[in-house]
Amino acid sequence: MAAAARRLSSLLSRSFTSSSPSSLLSLRGGSSWGRSLSWYSTAALVESPIIPPVDVKYTKLLIDGQFVDSASGKTFAAYDPRTGDVITHVAEGDAEDINRAVSAARKAFDEGPWPKMSAYERSRILLKFADLVEKHNEELAALETWNNGKPFRQAAKDEVPMFVRLIRYYAGWADKIHGLTVPADGPHHVQTLHEPIGVAGQIIPWNFPLLMFAWKVGPALACGNTIVLKTAEQTPLTALYAGKLLHEAGLPPGVLNIISGFGPTAGAALASHMDVDKLAFTGSTETGKAVLELAAKSNLKPVTLELGGKSPFIVCADADIDRAVELAHFALFFNQGQCCCAGSRTYVHESVYDEFVEKATARARKRTVGDPFKSDIEQGPQIDPEQFEKILRYIKSGIESNAKLECGGDKIGSKGYFIQPTVFSDVKDDMLIAQDEIFGPVQSILKFRDLDEVIRRANSTRYGLAAGVFTSNIDTANTLSWALRAGTVWVNCFDVFDAAIPFGGYKMSGIGREKGVYSLNNYLQVKAVVTPLKNPAWL
Repeated sequence: MAAAARRLSSLLSRSFTSSSPSSLLSLRGGSSWGRSLSWYSTAALVESPIIPPVDVKYTKLLIDGQFVDSASGKTFAAYDPRTGDVITHVAEGDAEDINRAVSAARKAFDEGPWPKMSAYERSRILLKFADLVEKHNEELAALETWNNGKPFRQAAKDEVPMFVRLIRYYAGWADKIHGLTVPADGPHHVQTLHEPIGVAGQIIPWNFPLLMFAWKVGPALACGNTIVLKTAEQTPLTALYAGKLLHEAGLPPGVLNIISGFGPTAGAALASHMDVDKLAFTGSTETGKAVLELAAKSNLKPVTLELGGKSPFIVCADADIDRAVELAHFALFFNQGQCCCAGSRTYVHESVYDEFVEKATARARKRTVGDPFKSDIEQGPQIDPEQFEKILRYIKSGIESNAKLECGGDKIGSKGYFIQPTVFSDVKDDMLIAQDEIFGPVQSILKFRDLDEVIRRANSTRYGLAAGVFTSNIDTANTLSWALRAGTVWVNCFDVFDAAIPFGGYKMSGIGREKGVYSLNNYLQVKAVVTPLKNPAWL
């Protein structure tokens, strides 16, 4: 266990009043996300960032229904990726705080009202929570943008509403979870009970802090479990705010505990804790392997993993090229490219390859990069200096591997973590930019001849999270959908994340599924109850 903890440490260690919400919303005009604007200058990026219309209210650990200091008294900085400046300091939880949180969650599960109250009452609390999140949309979206760098429009118009929808979805499931009556071969009555699994440990990433909170917390609470959730050290702010709203909705103390902290201390302690009954992790594949090892070497707790990807996006010869270019652009550049299922290997049929490359390059050059609080900005900064430098190293690798740099390839400005939208053509499968998860705004375009070839190449990866197919032929769509070894295949669309659609990967992209009815299975135990029948009227 010590070796796994050291490996986790290595992987994770470096893992306001001037504008009102209404005035910020007035900046959003227009029907598209900034296509008519040119890139912002360095001065615009650095000298006059918009002051977010939200105050940071919650910076302590949430344990047993109360915001408290860490046991050590330590704090760490939360940064604004637009500038690299400190937003605030947040309590730094460690192993002792994980122990406190797990103790609170265990007491709430064993002795508290949450698993014992009617499923209908749990549903009502979740619905009230969703209403409160909807009411506080602007504050949550502003915090998300400030701490993460994603466009405010994306956070406010897409991600917070998706959060609300998902919580309402699982509120609806709360009173529909039930077992079965099972026929037996002899005179016995057999029933199955679906019971909450207990204390769930959850570790969420920095790229979608709010949505990952909802993906994890929603199904776990609907099933009647209690939770210890560790936030990513880069983005602790919105989870604490959401946790406050959930308690305002009526959640009993100890049911949801939130620890901000670092992977080598808080994360490792949670993964290896002997009194945690279930673990769910979203993050990189390498860190996921370390988390799985810690869970196995402690109490063999079941683990759900949603990990990395290198998703193929396949453009067939019969595609509408203009639509395919726009969709492939979205599939890769959405969320600054910081998306586990990004369409980061764009395979284009040789008959339309040159036209696609030309139009994809033109589209990338039009992409607007700047302060994500500004209206019509499509791309904000990368999350932090480590991710920023990693992306630039991959760009350098692509150039050195003789891929053709069509556009971009450099940073923007001297402050903050902005990178030019970058497009490579003439990419080969053995190049690092075609094999590794870059997690940034770098599009790699590869050429293929026929379906058999592209299926073989698309599947020749250690990942299997998602795939995209763009074609007007239903037979081609069916052939590719069935042949691609990926947890999700989007046909003529991409990044459709309805609450009911399961999400997860094949191979080294993870274990289990999130969202939809499938996610409930992660947080339930199945118990068979068998009793004899005397003189049954029928069998």
